[in-house]
Formats: sequence, C-alpha cells, structure tokens
Amino acid sequence: MALKRKRFRIIIIILLFIVYFFMAARPVKREVVLEQKWISSLTSSSLQGSQADNLLPFVLGSHFGYVDSSGVFAVNRVKTNDIALGQNMWTEYGAMPANIEIKNINEETIINIENAGGYPVLRDNRVFVLGSENNSLSEINETGEIIWTYEFGSMLTCIDARAGLLLTGSLDGVIEVFSSAGERIFYFEPGGSRYAVILGCAISSDGSRIGIISGIDQQRFLLLERFGNSGGDYKVVYHEFLDAGFSRPVRILFVDDDRRIVYERTGGINCYNMRTRRSVFIPLDGEIIAVEESGEQGFLFLVISHSSPESLIEKKLVGVRFPQDRWFDISRSSDAIFMSALFKSDDVFLARTGSSLIAGGGTTLVSFELKEK
Repeated sequence: MALKRKRFRIIIIILLFIVYFFMAARPVKREVVLEQKWISSLTSSSLQGSQADNLLPFVLGSHFGYVDSSGVFAVNRVKTNDIALGQNMWTEYGAMPANIEIKNINEETIINIENAGGYPVLRDNRVFVLGSENNSLSEINETGEIIWTYEFGSMLTCIDARAGLLLTGSLDGVIEVFSSAGERIFYFEPGGSRYAVILGCAISSDGSRIGIISGIDQQRFLLLERFGNSGGDYKVVYHEFLDAGFSRPVRILFVDDDRRIVYERTGGINCYNMRTRRSVFIPLDGEIIAVEESGEQGFLFLVISHSSPESLIEKKLVGVRFPQDRWFDISRSSDAIFMSALFKSDDVFLARTGSSLIAGGGTTLVSFELKEK
C-alpha cells in the first residue's frame, strides 16, 4: 500500500512538473539588431531618378519626396507650401488654393482640380478635397471632376480610407463610414464622455474593423467589427477607458497585417491583439512624435522626444517587441522595449518596408536592416 502511495506521489510530481514547464517556460528571445545599410543626403541631387515600385513618401525638414529601399530618390524637392503626399501622388498647395495640381512620382500633373474650394487629402490612392470650413468632403476623379460631396454636421477631426471605404470622425463625437460611391453606410455616436469628440480613427486594410479614440473626460478606445451581410453594420467588441487622455489628435493605427491595433495613451502606447482580445500597456518616457506604420515581424519602432538641458530637442528611437500571442504567456510591459538610441534633431522621419527601417533627421535619411541573431 505504501509503495502504491509512493508511486502515486511520483506520478503527481511528474504531472505538476509538466504543467509548470508548459505554463512557465518561455523561449529564449533572439537578439534584435539594426544593421546600417545606407545614408542619403537630401541636399544631394546626384541620387535622383529611382523608378522603384515600393517607394516611401517622406517629409523631413524643408524637403519632401519619395525614396526607394536602396536610398535613391524618385522625388526630392524643397518645400515651398503645404504638402499632401499619397503613395504614388503628391501636391503642394497654399492657403485657400484656387486650383490644385496632383502630380505623380515623375513630377507630371495627372489631375488638375479647378476652383477647389478647399484642401487636398490623399488616401488609399484616392483624391479628396476637404472644404475650407473643414465640414465637407468631396471625392475627385481622374479628370479633376467631383464625384460626390457630403456635408457634415460638424468639423472633421480625422479621416482614413481603406478597401474602398472612407472613415471620418468629427468634433461632435460622430463617426461615419462611406462607400466608394459616397453613400453613408454607417453612423455611430460613441458617447460616454463629458465632451464628445473623435480624436483619432483608423480602418483596417480589409475594412472589417474600425478603431477610434473618443471623448474627453473620460477618453475611450473602442474597437468595432463588421457583422452581417450588408457590409455597413459594425458593432463594438471592445472598449477601454484611457485615464486623463489627450485634448489633441491621437495616433491610432492597425499594424502587423491588421493583427494588432496600436494607440496612444498617457505615458505610452496600448497594443490590442485581435487574436487574444487583450490590450497591453507599454510605457514610454517621452512624447511620441513618429511611428512607423507596418509593425511587421512582431516589432514596432517609434521616435519619442525629450528636452535636453542645452535646450536642443533630444530624440530617442525606440524598438518595441509585441507581446506574444500564447494565452498562457503573461507578458510584462517592461520586456517590450528591446532597444533605444538617442540622437538630436529638430525634425524626424520614420518609415518601414519589410525588414528595412528608414529614419531621418536634419537633412539625412539612414536605412537599417532589421535582423534577429
């Protein structure tokens, strides 16, 4: 009998060890490094002429344009007015522009908008004109003609477009979704705050999810998902209060092939995982001034700012490792930041394509290759 009890205890101990091993064991994290690939000066005209398909639009200091993954510019110009940049088209415009010329990467005018009556907005290879009072939006076709116009009940505070859909948020706390024909297919007032205003909005690449930052006192993050067969029915599947929040536009974006949505909150960022339905707070010591929009391979890069004693603006490039997806992995936000690098510059640029990270400061763009070792 004693032998049986001893064997039973041994079996229990072995089972407990197995459970502990799978619950507590973590894979050894591989070191992530950034290897420099190239440096390009915005003041050099000898690097002009790239015709690559995968171009990154940039605005840095007094320059704007498009650069490819090898550091060659398709467009590199000095700003003389305000700039609107799309993936393959751009325009410069002044205050209350009479006409707006949309140009391609060959600097050829492809769309001429006469009597614009507002300001250009380029999203998802589409051209819009935001009315001079910020409360109307018109879509423009390839011949410069208005396809449709919509008048809003209040000033627009955010705009996003994906998958043929247009998402807007307004000062009166309303979000609306429009079809490619300009038909409003969804209307929603989140409410729940003392001051109703939409401070940030984003739509996923397939149009199936919407993320918004809503209200002041109290501020909330809400995630909506599409359901039903009509294509315009969304419902709230997650919401979270964000403490004091902000009274300015808030960054919010889908990353990592829409697997996650990242948004600002006081003292850092939140990362919501679509698979685990969890939101993890990642503290950051400084004000976020740039975020790359891909978040691929489980990493996200940001630039945050500090004021140094010399009164120069000190910046920090920060690399964030997303929490793992396993349900039993209790991720700690202190483990999320895997790298940081200080530099000083008045202006910054940050973008990413695949494993290539391009950062800019002053009049220089620098490319790094993201590698795991």
